[in-house]
Amino acid sequence: MQEIEILSWITLDALKEASTRIIDSIGNLDTDEQMSLFCAIEEDYLELHYSELEANYLRRFDDEDELFKHIAKRREELGEEEEEVLEYYEDDDAFNRDEEEDDFDGYNIRTEEDDDTF
Repeated sequence: MQEIEILSWITLDALKEASTRIIDSIGNLDTDEQMSLFCAIEEDYLELHYSELEANYLRRFDDEDELFKHIAKRREELGEEEEEVLEYYEDDDAFNRDEEEDDFDGYNIRTEEDDDTF
């Protein structure tokens, strides 16, 4: 396992966007003031640790087994139970896809030029 300190959340966010798979998320920045996001970029398994009080860091694991052992350890530290699916990320992706489609469910958007009441 290797760990480096990251000064900016922007760097952690860029790594999150580059990830090929989000594995798990532990903590919440709103309530816990820290969050760890576990992801994979190609064959690298990473923990992106966001914190409002401590140093942020990027941790790289040697293999998937080491990653899952560390996830269990972090859950114990924060007292969280395992969630089956990261609904937050899945819902966010679905929302963005729907937003890009211009389907107005059969409604016609009229402009002032189309309105004869003026």
